[in-house]
Amino acid sequence: MSLSQYELRSSIAVSDIHRAVEFYEGKLGLPVLRSGPSARIADGGRVYGSGGGPALNVYQSATAGQTSSTLATWYVDDLDRVVDELAAAGVACVRYEGLVFDERGITERAGGGRIAWIQDPDGNTFALESDA
Repeated sequence: MSLSQYELRSSIAVSDIHRAVEFYEGKLGLPVLRSGPSARIADGGRVYGSGGGPALNVYQSATAGQTSSTLATWYVDDLDRVVDELAAAGVACVRYEGLVFDERGITERAGGGRIAWIQDPDGNTFALESDA
């Protein structure tokens, strides 16, 4: 048996689905593919599309924002443009100690390329990466 033949999605816990909707749909521009209940919360979950298919399960949970790890990464062709568009929508890049960032919040990626990080309102972290 191999899981490689199956679609994989990242699941993101949020503390307030309505606030999350404003971020994921309003600021990131992700399309809703499905919405429905999350545990005992009516309409507490969303499946968002990215890259032509389902990509993120976002659901309301008491465990929201409890990890500082990067939960998912978008691989983009033009990192400068994407970061500028997100900044215009009110999404700031996260800067970490020990790394050198440009004025946009982009840094060199280990192994080549460039990377920036953003966070949702609960502190869930996402990366934006490009090879150039």
